[in-house]
This record gives sequence, C-alpha cells and structure tokens, in this order.
Amino acid sequence: MEFLYKVKDTRGRVTEAVAQAESQAALRARLASRGMNIVEIKTKAQPGQPTKAAVSDSAKQLFSSVNLASLSSLLEPKVGLKDMVVFSRQFAAMVKAGVAILRGLAIMVEQCENKKMKTTLDTVRRSVESGTSLSDALSRHPDVFDRLYVAMVRAGEAGGILEEVLARLADFLEARSRLTQKVQAGMYYPCAVMLVAVLVLWGMLTFILPIFKNMFSNMGADLPAFTQMLLQLSELVRSVWMLVFVVALGACFWGLKNWYKTDGGRLRIDSLFLKLPIFGDLLKRVAIARFSRTFGTLVRSGVPMLTALEVVKETAGNAVIMKSIEVVHNEVRQGGTISKPLSKDNLFPPMVTQMVAIGEETGRLDDMLSKVADFYDVEVENSVEALTSLLEPIMVIGIGGIVGSVVIGMYLPIFTIINKIH
Repeated sequence: MEFLYKVKDTRGRVTEAVAQAESQAALRARLASRGMNIVEIKTKAQPGQPTKAAVSDSAKQLFSSVNLASLSSLLEPKVGLKDMVVFSRQFAAMVKAGVAILRGLAIMVEQCENKKMKTTLDTVRRSVESGTSLSDALSRHPDVFDRLYVAMVRAGEAGGILEEVLARLADFLEARSRLTQKVQAGMYYPCAVMLVAVLVLWGMLTFILPIFKNMFSNMGADLPAFTQMLLQLSELVRSVWMLVFVVALGACFWGLKNWYKTDGGRLRIDSLFLKLPIFGDLLKRVAIARFSRTFGTLVRSGVPMLTALEVVKETAGNAVIMKSIEVVHNEVRQGGTISKPLSKDNLFPPMVTQMVAIGEETGRLDDMLSKVADFYDVEVENSVEALTSLLEPIMVIGIGGIVGSVVIGMYLPIFTIINKIH
C-alpha cells in the first residue's frame, strides 16, 4: 500500500513524501529506525478512489439532500382541481383574446398563487420558449397535467382550436370537481358521526366505567350480567390486548393497501366495492358519469377514438371499468362499434348502451355521451341526498343506543341495590 507521510527534521522543517509498506505500523517502525520525527501518516487515495473523508462528506451531503427533498415534497402544496380550473379558464380567455402563448404563460406564472403550479408553469414557459410545443411541454409534468389534459391540448393544437379545447377542459374539470364534492360531502357526515360514536364509547369504557366499578365493589352486591359484560369490556379496552388489536388492524389495512396496488388485488377490491348493498350503486353511477363525461369531452375535442379510449381507461379510477373499456378498445381497433361490447357488459345499463348506439349511428356520439353524463350527475346527486337522509336517523339511533346501553349498564346495579333495601 502507498502511504503519504510527514516528518520533521532537526531544524523543525516538515517534509512530505510517499512511501510503500505492508501497513501503517510497518512504515512507522521503518521511519523511526532512521531517526525521523514522524508528524503524520495516512493512506494515499488511489486514482478514482475517494478517501474516507470524501466518502463521509458525500454521504452526509446525499443524506441531507434526501432529507431536504423528502421534507420539501411533504410541505409542497398540491395542485388541486380548483387550480387546474382557474388556469384553464384564464388561459383559454387569453388565447381567445389573441394573447400569444408565451405571453399568456408568463402572465399566469406572475399571478399564480400555488407554488407548485407556479414552478410548473414557469418550466412549461421556458420549454415552449425553446421551441417545444405546448402539449409536449405539459406532458413533461404528469403529476400536474395528466394524459387526458395533454391529449386534449394536443388535439386543440392540431385542429387550431386551442382556446375552445381549454374552455372545454375548464368545463370538464368543473363538472368533475362538483361530482367529487357531492360524493365527498355525502360521505363526510356518516364518517364523522361514526368517529364520534367510537370516541364516545371508548371514553365511557376507559374513564367512566372504572369509577363505577370501584363503587360497585364497595357495595358488595351481585352485578347484573349486562353490567359484568360492560366491565369486562372496559378491562379489555384498557389492557394490552387493545394495543394488539389496533396494531393488527393497522397491519390489515397496510396489507390491503399493498394488495390494492397489484392488478389482481385492485380488480378484486373494486369489484367488491361495486357489489356493496347501498354504496355499490352509488359508486357505479359515479363511474358511469365519469366515463361518459371524459369520453365525450375527448371525442368533441377531436382526439382520435383509440387514443380517447386509452386515456379514458387510464383515468377511469376503477379496475372493473378499466377492464370493460379495454374490451371496447380492442373491439374498435378491429373495426367494431363501441355499443356492441358495452351491451354485453352488465356494468353499463341499457339506457347507456342505447344512447351510445344512437350517437354512433347519427355521428353525434359526443352529444349523447354528454347527455348521459348530465343524467348520471343528477342521479349521483339524488343518490347522495337519499343516502344522507337514510344514514342520518340510523346514525343518531346508533349513537343513542350505544350511550344508552352503557348508561343502563351502569345504573342497573343501583336499581338492584335499591330493590334489596326495600
């Protein structure tokens, strides 16, 4: 091995040199035998081989950069549907008014409030300025502009109707946003009520029942069976088995989440969701409305049929719908119609397949799909309202039953003791 060493002579001058030895100790003994005053001995780095200090510094820099990147990704604001709607609507108005694309992008960058959207638009502006088309520049940011957005912009560029396509995109994103908000608003209430019920039951079993248990034990009376069951449940909630249950439940959710990432798992779980008694019909209507709205918007914007079906398949949001659209895509690629494979699928009602068939026959497929989407948007809104109206009394009765059962279980021994006193 080669070592770099420093020695000091009798005058105090430090000399640096390179020597070869089997080890650092062997070199130190050899230099000492010559009467040299050793200052430092270290391994000489080979060409292309970094030293330990350099490796350590590089590792620290990499670790800090990874931490900063992960932290910044967590703190970075997301680009929501509202941001996309505002951008599409304003950019369409600028293009329609004759503002150049570069100038319009520069204006949007200046007035954009979302930091991630601002950075993305600035990068898109610089790409367009360097000669890249708008659709290609947008396609480089799939986390903000999905395939549907890029495909419609590309069709608008090819047909010279970019401002119309951007306006349709804004309308489409607004309709999607309204549909999503309706479904979420309908689900927030039962989830919130269920969470409150669980917290109330946990609080009564954890804090209130132990107080009554001590009081009952001091009375020395025989407790009713229902009260004994509640006390055992309280002990179970406050024991280590409750922690084991929570950990096991978290492991089950983690396993289902990872299984859902696979093709087979996602198809099985999505199929199970569509078969749920009450929520399955709502999810099916949401899926049909989203399919009709997306497909109709793409066809109206001039996107080729096969490309539109590929985009719809990717943005379907349900593996069962994706499988059905894939069958339609294969049929159309072989020269067939859209309505024929849809009529064989039990997922799409006859009304949808008939409307699609009429649209194919009359050449107004986009209009028919838009009418289907409007119809199912209303159906989803009515279903959400009906579901909320149905769940509201059920949730109230459920919470009242839970709290009332615990209260009755706490006061039953008191009634027993009063009867014995009488």
